[in-house]
Amino acid sequence: MTAGPTPRRIALISVHTSPLAQPGTGDAGGMNVYVWQTATRLARRGVEVEIFTRATSSTDQPVVDAAPGVTVRNVVAGPFDGLDKRDLPSQLCAFSANVLRAEAAQEPGHYDLIHSHYWLSGQVGWLARDRWGVPLIHTAHTLAAVKNASLADGDAAEPMVRVVGEQQVVDEADRLIANTATEVAELTDMYGADPSRIDVVVPGADLDRYSPGDRTASRAELGLAPDDVLVTFVGRIQPLKAPDVLVAAMAPLLKADATGRLRVMVVGGPSGSGLAQPTALIDLARDLGVADRIDFLPPQPPERLVHVYRASDVVAVPSYSESFGLVAIEAQACGIPVIAARVGGLGVAVQDGRTGVLVDGHGIDEWTRRLSELLADPARRADMGRAAAVHASQFSWEHTTDALMASYSRAMSAFGRHAQTDSGRFGLRRWRNRARMMV
Repeated sequence: MTAGPTPRRIALISVHTSPLAQPGTGDAGGMNVYVWQTATRLARRGVEVEIFTRATSSTDQPVVDAAPGVTVRNVVAGPFDGLDKRDLPSQLCAFSANVLRAEAAQEPGHYDLIHSHYWLSGQVGWLARDRWGVPLIHTAHTLAAVKNASLADGDAAEPMVRVVGEQQVVDEADRLIANTATEVAELTDMYGADPSRIDVVVPGADLDRYSPGDRTASRAELGLAPDDVLVTFVGRIQPLKAPDVLVAAMAPLLKADATGRLRVMVVGGPSGSGLAQPTALIDLARDLGVADRIDFLPPQPPERLVHVYRASDVVAVPSYSESFGLVAIEAQACGIPVIAARVGGLGVAVQDGRTGVLVDGHGIDEWTRRLSELLADPARRADMGRAAAVHASQFSWEHTTDALMASYSRAMSAFGRHAQTDSGRFGLRRWRNRARMMV
């Protein structure tokens, strides 16, 4: 049970991508999964959740009853098509205005708190917090300073407008949600966040769906050969996620494989800076002479994605930056060992040497060596797979929701102590910031 006050209704803000979108397409990814899974579980606990997201199609209904207790509001802000995520700051005014109008049509005190996801949403949440007089909880999901410190070769740095925008949200949010202790350190060291306002809430996996299963049956479901040895990548096709590192590292192993059974499967679609060259990964496979040994699949819905995991011998997560790494947990929940870059939250998601392998850096030769060792030892992979399923069982969305509810309670309690400041309309921190600006 959560001690202290609990919210009746939450305004959840996810500006740039809808939780109803298919992960792996466009800007949809792990954040979509996080928002949807936590929203539905909050609703099961009696909390009404209203999700504000930007409409991206003229066919989007203004209000969608997405699940019992979960409403998605598709906010019109800018053109439906043709806007990249980096263009969206220009539409925050329109988005914010429509969010405020939606609340103004309700009785006062309609929302008990705001939870914003990603910095764009935090900007909107900051404004709404001051207008509605309720606490703002913010989850960054990714941080510009962290991404810019570990860019892939040729990838574009995050713009200064994002760095500044993130800093503003970090300064203003009543509580910050971090995925791991590593992210807490990044928030405090790179953004000067107050550690007393940060809660660690570890993401999870849908353990009812992702579980060990029949590999042969899953391969038959996907049209794959039953005796292949399969290394799989799941995620958005962009430099940040480093699928090119996996393809390049696997190329010499594929060429040396005389059995013809070793294969790579890539599941996902171009995203972000990867949209500039949407066929780059396919071109790389062809240039390396291994295109015939790599299967490219579009993003898969959850009921198919579970078969992708179960069909695999190893799942690779070679990202340059990951605040956590949901793919790693989902794969392990299916009993599949993971080879991942030792970055961000992947050190928490994967137990090195027990449930998978963590690789330092992104050197192709090192990735080839570590992959070769893992692929050459079926018994070791089997042991890791069994341990992986046990490890992943600790990461459920129910545990995540427990921690979120505790954070919400802390935010509401602290905010309530300052409710009379400025007639209850503005938080104490805003007055402190205003005073600093006047000095």
